Amino acid sequence: MGSQPGSRKGDYIMARKTPAKNTKPKATRTAAAKEPKKAFIFFNCDEEKSEQSMNVFYNHVIYHDTAVARKALWKQIEDEIAAGKVNIAGEHVEAAKASVLTGDPTEASQYLVYGAVQAFDFV
Repeated sequence: MGSQPGSRKGDYIMARKTPAKNTKPKATRTAAAKEPKKAFIFFNCDEEKSEQSMNVFYNHVIYHDTAVARKALWKQIEDEIAAGKVNIAGEHVEAAKASVLTGDPTEASQYLVYGAVQAFDFV
């Protein structure tokens, strides 16, 4: 009786404290499994939309990819248009608004003169 493991009280306690081996394989993450989240910044810029004219110190508000943030982004674009800093042809207003609110906000840039929306990945 003393030769079998776990037959003594001390052996039994030690056996109970030892965790059982996990036989389930660990889940692995792949880069393709999770797409990076997007954030958007509206920039005032020149007519050619050159990166040199986009000043992150002037346009520093970051809009996350949420419905509330997209509405705030569209509000900023409307304010810039009303102030005369950005131009847009009347027939393109609805297309730009749809791009910002429900589509890809960067597509609104094609309708804007002196303004652009850029997308950035964040972790």
